[in-house]
Amino acid sequence: MNAFTRTLAGLTLALAATGAALAQAWPSKPVTLLVPFPPGGSTDMIARTLGTKLQEKLGGTFLVTNQAGAGGTVGAAAAKRAAPDGYTIFVSSLGPFVIGPHLIKNAGYDPLKDFDYISVAVQAPNILAVPAASPHKSVADVLAFHKANPGKMSFASAGNGSSDHLTAELFWQETKTTGLHIPYKGGAPAMSDLLGGQVDATFMNINTGLPNVKAGKLRALAITSTKRSPLLPDVPTMDELGYKGVTVNSWQAVAAPKGLPADIKAKLHDAIVAALNDPAVKPKLLELGFEIVANTPEQFTAFQAAEFARWKKVIEVGKITAD
Repeated sequence: MNAFTRTLAGLTLALAATGAALAQAWPSKPVTLLVPFPPGGSTDMIARTLGTKLQEKLGGTFLVTNQAGAGGTVGAAAAKRAAPDGYTIFVSSLGPFVIGPHLIKNAGYDPLKDFDYISVAVQAPNILAVPAASPHKSVADVLAFHKANPGKMSFASAGNGSSDHLTAELFWQETKTTGLHIPYKGGAPAMSDLLGGQVDATFMNINTGLPNVKAGKLRALAITSTKRSPLLPDVPTMDELGYKGVTVNSWQAVAAPKGLPADIKAKLHDAIVAALNDPAVKPKLLELGFEIVANTPEQFTAFQAAEFARWKKVIEVGKITAD
């Protein structure tokens, strides 16, 4: 081995050692948890819950940054552009991962290629809800009305392409019926008009609807989970009613810019799983209607691809646009 070869070999070993040391030292500076929505929503709450526990379990500082816009795709594009060094972590709902890219041209990222998937943290089903004064007491009532009055029963949503909108579209496609979609600019005005009886129904996340169902202001007719929720044990699933294709969960997950070092990825995944199952965290999430998923990077990657294809089909069949 000549002097040049020895020097090159030594440099290679030194660089490898430095890389390993950096991975082991992570986090040695503040980590940004990038949330592509405004503060106060479910995704923001999950990110802040994780941030607090990750600080405890990993040391360092974890700070939530909200970068909203275009259904979460602005924040997703920013996450994609960040350095894959473990100091920018993307915490998002399903929208930017599997819905937004089908609705928004030139979103600025490819969700199938631009992220390392770490874990789906939690999921929560939707409920088909109507005002307490509604004449519809069951899904059978809703479908009977649909068939007698195609396109007349109004369904509120938080906006075009939102989870509640797409769940309604999926319901219509699976039952071969049609309703009237009424998009709002956010969940709050949609809820207000639903409670006031200005719209007939909605598919809303269980976390959002549970307080008003418990208070007797809304009636839950069905839930989109695979099994009944312990929080609403009397509400049947769409599956048991015979509509197996209307099994839907909203979900919040953690990813990173493509190229995250394997050591950091493993360390972060293990800490996320521990945080979600922490005795101070898990019961509170369950009370809110969240189910702990905490799956592996490989499971999340396969799940994301399947969800991406599923919602692409619903959007194309329903001719849904972001406008």
